[in-house]
Amino acid sequence: MQFLDGQRPPHDLTYDDVFLLPNRSAVESRFDVDLSTVDGTGTSIPIVVANMTAVAGRRMAETVARRGGLVVLPQDVEATAVADIITWVKRRDPVWDTPLVLTPGDAVADAVNLVGKRAHGAVVVVDANGRPAGIVDETACTGVDRFARLGEVVDPGVFTCPIDTPPREVFEQLHQHGGRLALGVDSDGRLAGVLTQVGALRAGIYRPATDEEGRLRVAAAVGVNGDVAAKAEAVLSAGVDVLVVDTAHGHQEKMLAALKAVRSVSPSVPVVAGNVVTAEGTRDLIEAGADVVKVGVGPGAMCTTRMMTGVGRPQFSAVLDCAAAARDLGKHVWADGGVRHPRDVALALAAGASAAMVGSWFAGTHESPGDLRYDEHGRPYKESFGMASKRAVGARTRTDNGYERARKALFEEGISSSRMALDPVRPGVEDLLDSITAGVRSACTYAGAATLEEFHERATLGVQSAAGFAEGRPLPAGW
Repeated sequence: MQFLDGQRPPHDLTYDDVFLLPNRSAVESRFDVDLSTVDGTGTSIPIVVANMTAVAGRRMAETVARRGGLVVLPQDVEATAVADIITWVKRRDPVWDTPLVLTPGDAVADAVNLVGKRAHGAVVVVDANGRPAGIVDETACTGVDRFARLGEVVDPGVFTCPIDTPPREVFEQLHQHGGRLALGVDSDGRLAGVLTQVGALRAGIYRPATDEEGRLRVAAAVGVNGDVAAKAEAVLSAGVDVLVVDTAHGHQEKMLAALKAVRSVSPSVPVVAGNVVTAEGTRDLIEAGADVVKVGVGPGAMCTTRMMTGVGRPQFSAVLDCAAAARDLGKHVWADGGVRHPRDVALALAAGASAAMVGSWFAGTHESPGDLRYDEHGRPYKESFGMASKRAVGARTRTDNGYERARKALFEEGISSSRMALDPVRPGVEDLLDSITAGVRSACTYAGAATLEEFHERATLGVQSAAGFAEGRPLPAGW
């Protein structure tokens, strides 16, 4: 990566402060761009979902891995629950989605409570043998008594096919007959998965992030307190694919000791550690055992660290310096936080990050763990909160005695509750991934790069004023 005038400005930069210049390009289509990462995590798109309780759960892990990304399960989740989630994710189909299932004898109210948990908004009704009888969606439940049985409203006219049917064939069948959802069945006719028309299309564009056995990948985080080696062993024995050692201030002795403890159990998977914002911090964590370093202090949407403490650093410059230091040592960084637009992901990759870590942006999707709620105007939203907020600290210290909990509650940084609205155009995380990867692919074509490594090498960036950034924003309402 280089700057337009050949010289880096003397002040630090955020993503909004910089722009990419187009280069002469031989890349003819955005579909010719390979978005696979080279950091050893096995992802085919450079997106990692942050280990936030309001964002990262089993449903998010399944969906994102199916599209090539990676989800980091939070450190606050009990080890047994983490093991259950990892096992569950590993059993998911890499192409077909996991259906919501009810029986003909269940009430319409049960379906109403479930349809909002999937972007496709449907529940599959199965018989006693697990064979599909049809689907029920919100329309089928409208104006119907909530105590009525699903057998009275189920739509049997849904396309059904073997689970090994190629996605393109599924798409063509749905497109030809005007269907939006296909049901996949096993050799005994039992329900095995669901696939929408758009999902079938995506299956031909994305490559799932899978392990050596063809199972979906998932990561998990551990903290730096307590018996770190034991916690790491528990997560590793559960079959996690990437281990993240996480704390807000990663450049501290306790983190270095935690990395030493993790390395003592000889993990066979990549070890990620953070967070830092300096080249020195990056080098120290790598020398202590990190394969990937998380970069970012204060840029997160739910984070108040900079306003509370004055500590942090503009994210683009932090990623640029830390990535350079990591590459000198043959390692990598993730750009953690500050991503609001697809352009921010592209700029992080141009700066040298192997992936961008996204949190709150994904909180307002069907796949995040929170319950779907509606505001006073009937608009759907989900709650998000920072992992250093009072709410998160309270959950993390639930096993402490009353005095310790009260003492720790006096000091927190982060927002405890924020409404993350579901975009009516892009209500699912896959919709957001479409938008992000489309932007990154297009950025690569402008730079003349067919891979992310080429993108970093060929990227030329300029520095702009606030007016320059504002000029690039669309004006859908006119002026």
